[in-house]
Amino acid sequence: MDRILIEALAVDTVIGVYDWERTIVQSLSLDLSLATDIRPAAAADDLSLTLDYAAICQRIQRFADEHQFALVETFAERLAECLQQEFSIIWLRLTVRKPGAVPQAASVGLEITRGTLP
Repeated sequence: MDRILIEALAVDTVIGVYDWERTIVQSLSLDLSLATDIRPAAAADDLSLTLDYAAICQRIQRFADEHQFALVETFAERLAECLQQEFSIIWLRLTVRKPGAVPQAASVGLEITRGTLP
């Protein structure tokens, strides 16, 4: 199985558990690994036969604009569900980082894996 990679995607959203965080927009950094079989697209040189990473990136920002979560965990879980449903992604790994959340760390975050590889 092949994987489409999207690395260090900057996404702006309202996220956080503190009252002051609910009043500002913060940036998250996302890394995605999306399982697909690229052979049909490569053979035909046809974007419609693979995962369109530009469309996926646009959908991720739209998702972030439409939702406000307290937890990065909730953001990650719901985004993974959205991407799997809308793009028929059978397996994905998603890393979400929240830069500046802890002063002593460059970023904090989590990594989730959803789906099953064939």
